[in-house]
Amino acid sequence: MVHLPGTFADTLAVLAVALGIEAAAGYPDALYRAAGHPVTWIGRLIAALERGLNRGSARRRRIAGCAALACLLAAVGLPALALTVLAGLAGPLPALLLLGLLCASLPAQRSLHQHVAAVEKALRTGGLEAGRRAVAMIVGRDPERLDEPAVCRAAIESLSENFSDGIVAPAFWIGGLGLPGGALYKAINTADSMIGHRTPRYEAFGWAAARLDDGVNLPASRLAGLLIAGSALLRGADARGALRAMARDAPRHRSPNAGWPESAMAGALGLRLAGPRVYDGTLVPDAHMGDGRAEATADDIARALALYRTACWLQGGLVLGLLALSLALAG
Repeated sequence: MVHLPGTFADTLAVLAVALGIEAAAGYPDALYRAAGHPVTWIGRLIAALERGLNRGSARRRRIAGCAALACLLAAVGLPALALTVLAGLAGPLPALLLLGLLCASLPAQRSLHQHVAAVEKALRTGGLEAGRRAVAMIVGRDPERLDEPAVCRAAIESLSENFSDGIVAPAFWIGGLGLPGGALYKAINTADSMIGHRTPRYEAFGWAAARLDDGVNLPASRLAGLLIAGSALLRGADARGALRAMARDAPRHRSPNAGWPESAMAGALGLRLAGPRVYDGTLVPDAHMGDGRAEATADDIARALALYRTACWLQGGLVLGLLALSLALAG
């Protein structure tokens, strides 16, 4: 029997419940309209800290960024820990359900699928301009510069990268540390997305957030690549190509983590992804992931989504397997 909070079996049980709830229901629109989302709450705190502290010399900004990150982690981690302890007082089953429900807000399996599928649908029904508008919702590059293959590649790249940091990474940290682990990861990842940019305003202030995000995403990015390769094997795509592309191309990506799921997806689908891209009018150099064709299509987005769904199921199966093993070892 699982007793919460405490053991690895406990956190795995919470993760299994959370993934099931999120896959079935996502994050309800009515709840978002009424109360927002944990990421929006975290984002408001980050924005307030940045407005108040990001000034002065580069050295002062870097120190202030470290202090802001410490404040953010305390503001997120301590309430998450308190909720875990309070939930445990209610007994094993209520704690499992309550913590599973809270943790269900942290991964984004359903939301990611919906956003990428919207790009595929827009291209099929509204053409290039509709596809550009849809893909602009999920990527930061300049949409007006994208032709149809580039829109398709952008959608597939976003799906791959966000599978790692939007699904596998929160699951990894929930499975290891429960609600506090998942909440802290989400705070770090949100901080990186908001202030971890190499721009004059953020390079010094966001240095700590960017470096910490690189570290906490490292194990999940490798696991995400392997899950994509496993899904390729199950769905008849090129699993060997996925593994080969990861080994060859992932270390060459400008991100220490994004290259692993992107190269796996590229190899599995026989595509060439990433490479130089334009953000805010600036060409950002990067290595190509995969050595297949660059002319991606809406059909390739559909194939990538099929691999993504299978990879999510594989992750769920892995969680259940580890839970069964941990319970058996616990006697």
